[in-house]
Amino acid sequence: MSEIGSQSATWHAPAPDADGPRADAGAWDLVTVPARQGLEAVDILRRGAVPAVGPVVHDGACDTLGFLVPPGTAAAWDMPGSACTRTSGRGLRLPELPELPEPTGDAPRPAGWLLPPGDSDPVTDPVVLREALGEAARLIEAADGCH
Repeated sequence: MSEIGSQSATWHAPAPDADGPRADAGAWDLVTVPARQGLEAVDILRRGAVPAVGPVVHDGACDTLGFLVPPGTAAAWDMPGSACTRTSGRGLRLPELPELPEPTGDAPRPAGWLLPPGDSDPVTDPVVLREALGEAARLIEAADGCH
């Protein structure tokens, strides 16, 4: 997800409040997963009794998705097939991504938001995300086994 780290727009966010971590304050970690599993997990999280998914980014090639999770998640994240990166806001910014023209030829697509900040919860609960990713992996395995 290196292209996401290259987003360099300056964005001034309000300070976090007492209600917990806020993605827009730069206090979050990033769980990355293969796009197929991530898309299934987004659907699972959005279909729940209470939709529970925070901002989600995609890399320019749409190979991976990244879920913003509370800070400190990376220290205990151990789910196979995924990675959790401690960011503490380093190198990653949450600007409103500008409308970009479609790339021409072989030009890479820029990274962008699948679910932008403000359209979702501030971050995704890592316990709920872990369950959704596990369910997504089981669904994909079952679907791939049905030829």
